[in-house]
Amino acid sequence: METKHIDGSVGIEKRTTTGQLASGTNLGNRYVVQEVIGVGGMGSVYRARDLHFPNVVKLVAVKEMINQAPDPLVRQTIVQNFEREANILATLSHPSIPRIYDYFTLENRSYLVLEFINGKDLETVLAQSEGFLPEEQVLAWGIELCDVIAFLHGHKPDPIIFRDMKPSNVMINQHNHIILVDFGIAKSFQVGQKGTMIGTEGYSPPEQYRGEANTQADIYALGATMHHLLTRRDPRLEAPFSFAERPVRKINPNVSIEIEAVINTALQYNASDRFKRIEDFKSALMSAGKKTGMLQHVAPVAPVIQAGGIKPIWTFQCEDEIRGSSMVYNGAVYTGCYDNNLYALNAATGEFIWKYAAEGGIVSRPAAYEDIVYFGSEDHRVHAVSARSGKVAWMYYTDDRVRSSPRVAEGHLFIGSDDKFLHAINLTTGRRAWTFDTGAEIRGTPFVINDLVFFGNEAGDFFALNFHGQIKWRYKAKRNITSSPWVQDNVAYFNSMDGYMYALDARTGFLLWRFRMDKPSIVSPIVNDGIIFTGSADGYIYAVEAKSAKEIWRYKTEHQVNGSPVIYRDALYCGSVDGNLYCLEYRTGRLRWKFATKGPITAAPLAYDDIIYVGSHDHYIYALLA
Repeated sequence: METKHIDGSVGIEKRTTTGQLASGTNLGNRYVVQEVIGVGGMGSVYRARDLHFPNVVKLVAVKEMINQAPDPLVRQTIVQNFEREANILATLSHPSIPRIYDYFTLENRSYLVLEFINGKDLETVLAQSEGFLPEEQVLAWGIELCDVIAFLHGHKPDPIIFRDMKPSNVMINQHNHIILVDFGIAKSFQVGQKGTMIGTEGYSPPEQYRGEANTQADIYALGATMHHLLTRRDPRLEAPFSFAERPVRKINPNVSIEIEAVINTALQYNASDRFKRIEDFKSALMSAGKKTGMLQHVAPVAPVIQAGGIKPIWTFQCEDEIRGSSMVYNGAVYTGCYDNNLYALNAATGEFIWKYAAEGGIVSRPAAYEDIVYFGSEDHRVHAVSARSGKVAWMYYTDDRVRSSPRVAEGHLFIGSDDKFLHAINLTTGRRAWTFDTGAEIRGTPFVINDLVFFGNEAGDFFALNFHGQIKWRYKAKRNITSSPWVQDNVAYFNSMDGYMYALDARTGFLLWRFRMDKPSIVSPIVNDGIIFTGSADGYIYAVEAKSAKEIWRYKTEHQVNGSPVIYRDALYCGSVDGNLYCLEYRTGRLRWKFATKGPITAAPLAYDDIIYVGSHDHYIYALLA
């Protein structure tokens, strides 16, 4: 079926046997459907890619409304509600309300294109959790919901009543903040105005059943939502307006008397007995939080999503193990594989673009500069190939395997080799600028900053060279250094197989401190916000204070951690030999989710434009939402 878009463009619809849009459907030559992320009574919600942004992965949510009501009046009401949602969202700008990008209609189907929210709704969080949710977490969410409802109630010229507050209409994003969704029945409030009963049974107050909802209707529904979250008792399955017969603490005695009292006030049968304004509801929650001491602990606790709850955006199968990290450049992801090939894939879809065959396994992470991709191979060479076509530009020969990854700086490529030399190569010609003999294999990635090149070797030597290949200083660890260094604020950090993480003065090579891990480490540390993150063969991911070397937290995986972590926004992503990719809250080390592959993950994941790319020894490259 052809679809005519609001801008006049045309696309082709493809549907599954269930009537839902099939993956790959292009709506209006703009939105490519990836998968169904929600199903409602009137249609489905899809995750899609916006093709108007070809060089980045711009994800959107496409909400479909299929109007098949036989009654013309009912059909008209459904369309009006859908259009009302579009019109209301177009006037709102708030961090807890999704932005609207587009709206169009085709025959009996209408589409609303919204900001994509990466997360889960509270109904799903309840279903996937065991036992009662922490009271302080529900308190934090309640305070945030009061804020967004206050924004709606303060809308000019008329307040907006949401009218359908319930767990399934509250999303928790990847930062564990709330997003209010589904404005289909939200309505501007005018005094004395009546309407038909609209809402969700169990959450709606008595006056809403009479078509008399005002701003206090949202106060009641928020109280009902918090009651559900704290007790796990769904009000849709109970007698209407019977909250007084099932007090919160009778079901969940862990809840404080103070929070129960606030919820009871919000749930009063008569609107006049409730809080008069949503701001009063928030003040009462804040006061209860202060009195109980919970307010200082309301930093949101992210719900843990286990492996079964995470689905890749796409996967791509190679012919052997993937031991190295990926790189994204101009809309393509480049990954080396032990099958000797460098793969170029569409970063958004995973579609094959080209592959380049070396003559040895590739564990080197590629680097790119001016449309050329550079990487090393166990065929003893450094390869430079066109990012667009995969055709070779030049090859540089060393005398042994190249397992180091290249670093591009100042018109040169710096890379180590098992031939024991650090090589500086002219980017344009592919010719040697200079080499430096270290006396042992170099397998880490050089770090270049302030006209110095930092790296270690398998004899335990750590070097600082200038751009002419002259030694500035050298430091000796007790065992080999496979780890790549991280240099920041004039401090060089690296790990050693002697079980220590080192911090050296980058100007002098003077030892500032050592941090002891339980086993050797080949993991490259990274620094973010004054914290060093690393891992070890002891199976732990560590967070260490950069200035003092004081341990902040550690997280135990089920096997060795050989791949380096990455930080993206407020999360840490790290793989383990146990086959899992872990997502942790980087300040606390608390698990958010983990994704299981069928083989060890020994390379660092790549975070780019809200997508995490990671390869596994199971031969697959995975693209996951951050």
